[in-house]
Amino acid sequence: MKLYLFNPDSDLALANNEANYIAPASARRMAQDMALLPIWYAVPDSAVLAPSAYNADFLRKMRDLFGLRVQLATEPELPDYAEASIVPWGWNPSIRKYLLKRGVNEDKLPSPRLLADYRSLSSRIQAVEMTRRMTGRYPGYTCGEHTLVNNIEDCERIVNAMHACLLKVPWSGSGKGLNWCLHGFTKPVSNWCERILREQGCLTAEPIYNKVEDFALEFYSDGCGGVRFAGCSMFSTNEHGAYTGNLLASDGQIEEIIARYLPLEKLERIREALRTELASVYGYTYTGYLGVDMMICRQDKENKYLVHPCVEINMRMNMGVVARLFYDRFAAPGSKGRFTVEYVPDNGALRARHEQDMRNHPLIVENGRLLSGYLPLVPVTGKNCYRAYVRL
Repeated sequence: MKLYLFNPDSDLALANNEANYIAPASARRMAQDMALLPIWYAVPDSAVLAPSAYNADFLRKMRDLFGLRVQLATEPELPDYAEASIVPWGWNPSIRKYLLKRGVNEDKLPSPRLLADYRSLSSRIQAVEMTRRMTGRYPGYTCGEHTLVNNIEDCERIVNAMHACLLKVPWSGSGKGLNWCLHGFTKPVSNWCERILREQGCLTAEPIYNKVEDFALEFYSDGCGGVRFAGCSMFSTNEHGAYTGNLLASDGQIEEIIARYLPLEKLERIREALRTELASVYGYTYTGYLGVDMMICRQDKENKYLVHPCVEINMRMNMGVVARLFYDRFAAPGSKGRFTVEYVPDNGALRARHEQDMRNHPLIVENGRLLSGYLPLVPVTGKNCYRAYVRL
């Protein structure tokens, strides 16, 4: 038996690295609103921790439509899952303490020493070395530069030398922890850098690329030294770099888009090299999904496209994997659509959008496969500020 739980604040908790960490209100809201998201990637005959009663009605409907074999678990029932394999969105000291206090057996949880290794392996610093190795191996069609910064003097020098650059903190949530430095080393940039250096010890700096497409290669580590390729994902971000959604399409359809810019045999070389490198670094330590975010970038002076092979490595479950698994399990073959995660601070406005989508895009499901229409992946209630949905 596996027990899944959605803790989207995991990267923030790793940055804090305290067992008593308390997530910000926005992360707690997202965790509550989207607690049922794991039903779409859980293995059959497993359970999802989703305490609110309204989740039961929603799950019943999804079972009828898609034949899901997943049950709900509530916090008081956690001792009943003492021997279950726990599958959180991501591991960190605070989720370990939470589960331990609620009756899950300690031998089912990562040790503090292993969590320390997880924290190191989850840092954006890993992308610095991975990018160096990939660009060194494939200089003709890759790009990418990360500079590790450990002090404020180097930060000022590097930012001023680049004129415009992107600074990133080592641990942060998807699309968070970014500082777009467009006007040199200003006072706000200096203050931000000093705070990050004080709290996390370092940061990374990189050029701002002429990005054409965001995509990712997804992998799965078995914890015994093996890492397998788990599929492609193509995603979108807003103007601040924060994740907004994924293309819902087959691997083949996504590869056709990438092939407009990069021959697929070159992508396959990068993919296999990444798989080998990930196995070396993560294979014997970590069990779970690994997402390597990448970019297609236009080189204006040469009028050609290059691939950034490792923007960052997500050592946890991620929305790209959710979209990949949803499409493969529940979407009609050959279809194409969007997987979206949306935040609307006003619940009334969110529900109005939800109701309009239901009217404008009626749901059609046949034999457990979505043919077309709007499908909320989590219930939309009188309290939600977040929703996740697909539309074909």
